[in-house]
Amino acid sequence: MFSKNVQNEGSASRSPPYHRWSISRQLTLLYVVTTSVLFVLAATCLYWSQVKNLKREDSDFLANQIQNCRRLLQERPNDKPLLVNEVQSEAATSLIKYYIRFMDDGEHILLETPGMTKLLPVASFPAAGGATEIPQRGTIWKTATGQVCLLMSAKAQPNQEKTRASTIQVALDVSEEEELITGYRRKLLAMVVLGSLFSWGVGAFLTRKGLQPLMDITRATENITASQLHERITSNNWPKELAALAKSFDGMLDRLEDSFKRLSQFSADLAHELRTPINNLRGEAGVALSQPRTPEEYRRTLESGLEEYARLSRLIDNLLFLARADCAATNVVRTNLNARQSIEVVREFYEALAEDRGVEVRCEGEGTINAEPVLFRQAISNLLSNALNYTPRTGHVLIRVGQRHDDGLEVLVSDTGCGISPEHLPRIFDRLYRVDAAHSQHPNGAGLGLAIVKSIMALHGGSVEVQSEVNEGTSFTLIFPAVSTQS
Repeated sequence: MFSKNVQNEGSASRSPPYHRWSISRQLTLLYVVTTSVLFVLAATCLYWSQVKNLKREDSDFLANQIQNCRRLLQERPNDKPLLVNEVQSEAATSLIKYYIRFMDDGEHILLETPGMTKLLPVASFPAAGGATEIPQRGTIWKTATGQVCLLMSAKAQPNQEKTRASTIQVALDVSEEEELITGYRRKLLAMVVLGSLFSWGVGAFLTRKGLQPLMDITRATENITASQLHERITSNNWPKELAALAKSFDGMLDRLEDSFKRLSQFSADLAHELRTPINNLRGEAGVALSQPRTPEEYRRTLESGLEEYARLSRLIDNLLFLARADCAATNVVRTNLNARQSIEVVREFYEALAEDRGVEVRCEGEGTINAEPVLFRQAISNLLSNALNYTPRTGHVLIRVGQRHDDGLEVLVSDTGCGISPEHLPRIFDRLYRVDAAHSQHPNGAGLGLAIVKSIMALHGGSVEVQSEVNEGTSFTLIFPAVSTQS
C-alpha cells in the first residue's frame, strides 16, 4: 500500500494537473485545441463534400450508360453493328475509361468491351436490379493490375422481339479519381498539422501579448514594500477589465498606506501614553529612594503610584476592549431597553461632577432601544464625560432620544463647548488620536473614548455621526437600527 501511494505521488509530481499550469500555457492550449478542431471539421467537411460529388458524378455517368444501353436494346435490338460500336468502339476509345457488357439469362457473355473479362469478371459485379429500376450507387472493385473501378449492374428492358440480352454490366475506371482523393486527403492532413502549428505560435504570441498587463502588475507589486507603499500601478492603454483590476489594486494600496500610517501613528501614540506614567513611576521611585524619607512621604509616593497604575490599567482595559470588538466573532447579548432610563442612570453618576464644573445636563425624549445595557451606558458615559471636559462653566449638555424616519432610534449628545476644528473631525474616532487642545486641557486622557464609542456602535449594527463648530459646540449622534430588525 505504501509503495503504491508513493508511486501515485511520484506520477502526480511528474505530470502536474491542468489547473496548475500557467494562464499563458492554458490559454495557448485552449486556442490550439479550438483552432485544431475547427481545422479538422473544415477539412472533414471539404473532403466529404468533394468525395461525395465525385461519387455522385461517377454513379450518374454509369446510370446514364445503362439507360442508353436499355434504349438501344429497346429501339434497335437487331442492329448488331450499332451495339458493337457502342460496346467496343465507343467504350474503348472514349476519353473516359469505361466498360460495357451484355449477358443473356444464363449469364453468358453476348458482347463486351475488349479486355473486360480479364479485368472485371462477371462475379465481381453486384446483383442486377429490376428492368425499370435506375441504379443509384455502384460498388468499388480493385483489379489484379491495381486499377480501381466502380461497378454497376441492371436488367435490360424486354421488347416485342424478345432480345436475348437480359443483363447489362457497366464499369468506370476511377483510379485517377482515387489518386486525386488520396492526394487531396494528404493535403488536407498537412493543412491541419501546419494550421495547428501555426495556431500554436499565434496563440502563444497573442496570449503573451494579452497577458502583458498582468506581467506589468507583477513587476509593479514586486516594488511595493512596507517602505514603498506610495508606489502605484499605471494602467494606460490597458484593456478595460485589467484597467479595473489595476484601479482596484491601487485603491487597496491607498487603504493599506492609510492603515499603515494610522498603525504607525497608533504605535507612536501608544508608546507615548505608556511612557508618561512609567516615567512618572520611575521618577517618583527614584526620588523616594535617593535619601531616607518619612512614612508620610513614602505614603504620598505610593498614592501617586497608585494613580499611575490606575491610569495604566484603564488604558490596557480600553485597548483590550477595542481588540475584542475588532474580532468578527464577537457577539453581544442585546435586550430591549428603555433608553431614557439608562441615560438617566449615567446622568446621575455625572451629576456631582457637572455641578462642580457649573455645567447643566438635561435629558429629553423617550424610546426603546435594542442594545447590550452595559455597553450602551458606556457609550453614553464616554460622550457625556467628553462633553463635561470641554464645556466651559455656565454651559449646558443636552442628551435627547428620538425616533428616526426608518423606525430606528437616535441618541443625540450635544454641548456648548469649544468645538472641534474641521481638519480634526475625520480622525477623532481613531485610537489614541487627540487634538492639541485636548492634550493641553486634559493630559490624563488617552484618546480612546470616541474609538470605544465607534466600536460599540459597530457591535450593535449602528453608527455614530459628529457635527461641530469651533467655539459653538459639538454634537454626537448615536444611530441604532430599528428594534424589529434585531435578532
